[in-house]
Amino acid sequence: MLRPAGPMLGAVLLAVTPVAAQTPSASLPYAFERGYPVGDTSQRVRDEADFQRAIIAYRFWYPTVSNEGIFNGNRAVGIEDGKAMGIAATGPRQVGFTLNSDTPYGSAVLDLSNGPMVIELPPGAYIGLVNDHHQGWVQDLGLPGPDAGKGGKHLVLPPGYTGEVPAGYYVGRSKSLKNLLAVRSLPADGDVPKALEALRAIKVYPLASEASPQPLRIADTSEKAMDSSSLKWEDNIRFWEVLAKIIAGEPRVPEFLPMYGLLSELGIEQDKPFAPDARMKAILERAAKTGRDQMLVTAFDSDRPDRLNWPDRKWEWAGLVPGSAQFETPTSIDLDARDRWFAQAIVTSPAMFRRNAGAGSLYWLSARDATGAFLDGGRNYKLTIPQPVPGQLFWSVTVYDAQTRSQVQTDQDKAALRSLFELKDVDQTKPLDLYFGPTAPAGQQARWIKTAPGRGWFAYIRIYGPEQAAFDRSWKPGDFEEVQ
Repeated sequence: MLRPAGPMLGAVLLAVTPVAAQTPSASLPYAFERGYPVGDTSQRVRDEADFQRAIIAYRFWYPTVSNEGIFNGNRAVGIEDGKAMGIAATGPRQVGFTLNSDTPYGSAVLDLSNGPMVIELPPGAYIGLVNDHHQGWVQDLGLPGPDAGKGGKHLVLPPGYTGEVPAGYYVGRSKSLKNLLAVRSLPADGDVPKALEALRAIKVYPLASEASPQPLRIADTSEKAMDSSSLKWEDNIRFWEVLAKIIAGEPRVPEFLPMYGLLSELGIEQDKPFAPDARMKAILERAAKTGRDQMLVTAFDSDRPDRLNWPDRKWEWAGLVPGSAQFETPTSIDLDARDRWFAQAIVTSPAMFRRNAGAGSLYWLSARDATGAFLDGGRNYKLTIPQPVPGQLFWSVTVYDAQTRSQVQTDQDKAALRSLFELKDVDQTKPLDLYFGPTAPAGQQARWIKTAPGRGWFAYIRIYGPEQAAFDRSWKPGDFEEVQ
């Protein structure tokens, strides 16, 4: 109900009421007379408001569209939603944000349209998760999950599920109908075929068929070129077209209501066709390019002090909110950390961001050399890794193209140096030198990753089963140093 303004409020209103015509200036770009917009002010305001709304919407909904890129990558090689699970010993041919070659992957789209899905995991060295369509965390599987590697049945429930939940399951409740199952099998002693067989042993099927389950078929895509990214959509109108289709097919997430409001202003609503006119299309195209660029700055040129683990090193934490799957802090959602992660990576889980000894894995990012210059694919570098690396399981250094945020693609067809493979026989009593650049140093081809001139790149250090020295700064890697 409206109430009359009290004396204090009335004084404030009088103080801010314009008494003369306002003219454009650097700080006040719109023209008003007697409090009303004049000339083209109204149209400029509308255009600018829609542009600002579109940038905010782009950054918020980016994880949703990025996840659809993963789904689409599977579909493109014949892996249908809810009918098959792809497995792969991945390499540079598989394009996807910071995928790695450390372990074979398994992935599937879980379609909950017809009810809950079961994931039956054997005992073993699995690290897995389920994320909803918006890359929101649903549950962990395997070593970081409640089964702790001992195996068990996991149940994924659809939004608003009110049916009976049977006993004997580890239960996750999703906010969407389409979900991503992502699971990796750790290759003990570097045995990749055995790790792939372990992925084949996973059974995924509808709860309704539990009495006589027919698991999703397994499709090995190790040798197939795949693009499981949103790169082809992220800077143009297709981003919004893909998002509109997702919004039309998924139930609303109550926590996202303000963000649905933004989309409504841009012409994206659940029960209406998305048909932007020329004006709105131009605004949305510009917002997609601008939003993408803003997220890349957050990812690779952040000025946050908390990104650094060592004050005298260029290595940064890839994830900036420890232990939180959804970037929650005690008082808010850290949107900057959210943007940073999803610009360069995919999927979330509390286990991915823990900073304590024995956690599943950790990720450090470096995009700069020791002088602070961005890493250049036309230059040669050396990286010194102190030994032993503080990890109970294994570790790796993986190189990514800065534009695709995927493993570098060269005729070497290799993007990682890994303790279980290329580096399994190194002397762990002295520092280890690794090399990166367009030219292999004499005698060091086995410890070298080729990069492409004209392309920027960045690297991740991953440590699996990190020990205390990885967190208390008593162990630290060198920076990339340019060599001739």
